[in-house]
Amino acid sequence: MQSSSSPAQAQPRANLAGWLYVSPLVLVLVPFFVAPILVVLAASFFATDGFGGLTPGFTLASYVEVLHSALTLKLYLATIKFTLLTWIFTLIIGFFVAYFLVFHVRNQLLAIGLFLLCTVPFWTSNIIRMISWIPLLGKEGLINQALLAIGVIHQPLEVLLFSDLAVVIAYVHQLTIFMIVPIFNSMARIDKKLIEAAIDAGASRFDIMRLIVVPMSKSGIALGTIFVVSIVMGDFFVVKVMSGGGSASVVSAFYEDVGVLQYPSAAASAVLLTLVLVAIVSLILRTVDIRQEITQ
Repeated sequence: MQSSSSPAQAQPRANLAGWLYVSPLVLVLVPFFVAPILVVLAASFFATDGFGGLTPGFTLASYVEVLHSALTLKLYLATIKFTLLTWIFTLIIGFFVAYFLVFHVRNQLLAIGLFLLCTVPFWTSNIIRMISWIPLLGKEGLINQALLAIGVIHQPLEVLLFSDLAVVIAYVHQLTIFMIVPIFNSMARIDKKLIEAAIDAGASRFDIMRLIVVPMSKSGIALGTIFVVSIVMGDFFVVKVMSGGGSASVVSAFYEDVGVLQYPSAAASAVLLTLVLVAIVSLILRTVDIRQEITQ
């Protein structure tokens, strides 16, 4: 006679199986994500001898220095400016590209093909895509030459390159795909019969957009916003290159601190920026159920 396992015996086995399932993820996250964050957090409370050495202890001097610096406020304002402008333009472009692919391209295979076509420029390096704007935006670039040829301007526009405008253009070019993909995924799940019923009921295109499409795409918009905001606020290379050194970001500050061996202040800046990003992401997650977008 075969004996069946009791619920008390099955429970530990289920728990063990659960830990085995997540163990590969734990083995990756702990050494490559959790441990570096803990090291940076610990370094932010250490003192420095000014020559790259760290003195173990507990001091808030690095945080006091960063928070009381006028440069910190200036850099955060610049970073927020780039983030907001990039988010606005990527949202507008991403939303309408996704809307066109989902609701105006009747052939689903063609829609998927056009969607994949949007990803072709992103097969190359971010650096290459960023530098590719220099021949277009420079004083002798194609845009200035075209405007001069048709008589719109009489001298080259210097604002196009090595300026805040160039920084935003480069960011929008690089990050629009991160807004298109989640919004496209959200819109693709909207039942087309719902749109047809709204049209039959006399709803205008604007009402359909405002009352149906946008509310049902909120999860995709939120996910795209998280991608764009976190990438822009965590980047400094685009700002450094496309502004010609005329602008800076928060990350630029602790990159320079690392360059002069001021590790505690750089770590404190990194911790503060992480907290700001966590707060922003938390606010976004309170507006929508992002798990619905990820699981479906």
